[in-house]
Amino acid sequence: MIISTQSLVLRSIKYGETSLVSTQFTRIYGIQAYIVQGVRATSAKGRSSRAGLLQPGMLLDITAYHKPQSNLQRLKEFSPTVIYCSIHEEVVKNCVALYSAELLLRLLPEAAPMPELFDFTTEYFTQLDLRPRNGVGNFPVFFTLQCSRALGYELAGRWTEQTPYLNLIEGGFTSDPPFGGTVVTTEDAAAMDRLLQVRTFDALAALELNSTVRERLLEWLLHFLQRHTEHMQSLKSLEVLKTVLHGV
Repeated sequence: MIISTQSLVLRSIKYGETSLVSTQFTRIYGIQAYIVQGVRATSAKGRSSRAGLLQPGMLLDITAYHKPQSNLQRLKEFSPTVIYCSIHEEVVKNCVALYSAELLLRLLPEAAPMPELFDFTTEYFTQLDLRPRNGVGNFPVFFTLQCSRALGYELAGRWTEQTPYLNLIEGGFTSDPPFGGTVVTTEDAAAMDRLLQVRTFDALAALELNSTVRERLLEWLLHFLQRHTEHMQSLKSLEVLKTVLHGV
């Protein structure tokens, strides 16, 4: 059958001489892999290919041939949902976008619809494009936290003087330091609590976290997800992200 939906490109790899296999997070069907035939070919009139629309982070409206239970679908038509102004031109934003797309690729199970997470992701990439460069430093850790929530891994409790520790095993704030686990400082635990209270992108922009604290919180969240999910893998984009966000 032919279906139409919105999608976010997570990865595209070359297939044959002129085609691509594009892995996308779709609103209706979750993670899907699509073969896109002939998309890398240059037209007879010298026009460039449309392969640029299939780079990671692109938001698309797609029409596809969909076969239930198939591991590889076929893309029929696609067009950009949003025309980005800055994500592909600014290094910091581009690195944030690549990290976020790879996180979804490594974290989400295949063919599991998650429309609420998709809608949040669409707003997230749109805001990433619109915000000033110095206003996106908190985006990766915030996005990672929201993905954790969407998958059901909510951090329990609140930071207080009586519960000043983050426990990786229990997944929340505790009165005693974790035994044999990663110890998060009281300062970082309090910062995580502030981040947990953020509900809007304006509030996220107003949240003051220095780059060192953000990096530690991000590493803790990724460690937490790797411990509690069966799908989470290491992220190749993480080290580059840390480098470009240092001082932002």
